[in-house]
Amino acid sequence: MAPTDPLAGEIREDRLAAGYVFYGEEDYLAEEFIRRLKRALISPDAQGFNLERFDLAVMRWPDIIDTARTVPFFFSPWRIVVVRAVEENREGKEAREGKGSSRKLSSLDEKIIREYFRSPASRTVLVVVITGRVKKTHSLVKFFDSLSGGAVVLKEVRPLKKGDLHAWMMQRLASLGKSATPEALGRLEEVAGSDLRRIDRELEKIAAFAADRKTVDIEDVLQVCDWTKSFIEWDLAEALKRADQRQSLLILNRAFQEGVRPEHILRVLANFFRDLLLAKLWLREGRDRKEIFAFLKPQIKEAFVKLYAEEFKALFSLLERLSIGEISWAVRELEKIDFSIKTMDVSEQPLMETFVIEYCRRQQQPRERRSAIWKEKG
Repeated sequence: MAPTDPLAGEIREDRLAAGYVFYGEEDYLAEEFIRRLKRALISPDAQGFNLERFDLAVMRWPDIIDTARTVPFFFSPWRIVVVRAVEENREGKEAREGKGSSRKLSSLDEKIIREYFRSPASRTVLVVVITGRVKKTHSLVKFFDSLSGGAVVLKEVRPLKKGDLHAWMMQRLASLGKSATPEALGRLEEVAGSDLRRIDRELEKIAAFAADRKTVDIEDVLQVCDWTKSFIEWDLAEALKRADQRQSLLILNRAFQEGVRPEHILRVLANFFRDLLLAKLWLREGRDRKEIFAFLKPQIKEAFVKLYAEEFKALFSLLERLSIGEISWAVRELEKIDFSIKTMDVSEQPLMETFVIEYCRRQQQPRERRSAIWKEKG
């Protein structure tokens, strides 16, 4: 039987193609398909062995195809090979044709890939995700489209517009055991735009907040937005967890541009590090991790399995990376900024940006170097 649209319907082994190529800006839809493949084809015990990811910026096609031909691990008869190419968002003819891209295929690459799809490995699915402003005229997409025999399915993944976006939200909520009013969907779109990753996170939080109620309404969305105290709470915390200097500065700038009060922004920063310091001290006292998490994140219930597991892991991974000295330094620096704002005629934004730059710079250092920095500067 011929393979169907990869984004529609259930995944059936007898209707899978040997390869799928997703191209376009909304790569979250491709990741959804990969997650569905994992659930349908590979047992949890084998996913670390039978699902492999490659980045074309650093990997060569001969090595990728060799992996695709490897016999799957014995826990599962299926193998999934994911290849990602992040295309720079260049403009004009060069972007459409994929010229100057590190993903451009050599004649040897083309030969190896063509030979593979003439006789693809049994029970192996090769998924290529080309992210960016990529059209069907892009050289890599054109090559895969030229492969004969229907071995490869191409799918453009565009940002979802209002009707499709709301349908996607309802489908995602249904998987969480919920539905939503049109007003709630409209408000969530206003809050999160069309960014599916962000919407997915918000839907999980809203579903957790709604608890036993099956229908999410606009009040739930407003309550969750109030609970996170606007985008800065969630987004800035996520950027600080990764010590992502660029993203942290963009979020700070957006907050100031949108008129968020400086004292609120400073409070968000201070609360983030004070919570970490409290958790670190409690860990030193031997308190149970679940007890600590429940105190710091009371809105995230253990019954909400996926969100709870992700946030639990993120918190304690961060605590393992940061020493008490590092967290204490951040708290002291923020107290100094608070004192300066209250007692002197200073510009708040540069002070906070300087703090974020220094924090991220220190976190990007190797652990041994970081320890030396804290000893030198305190």
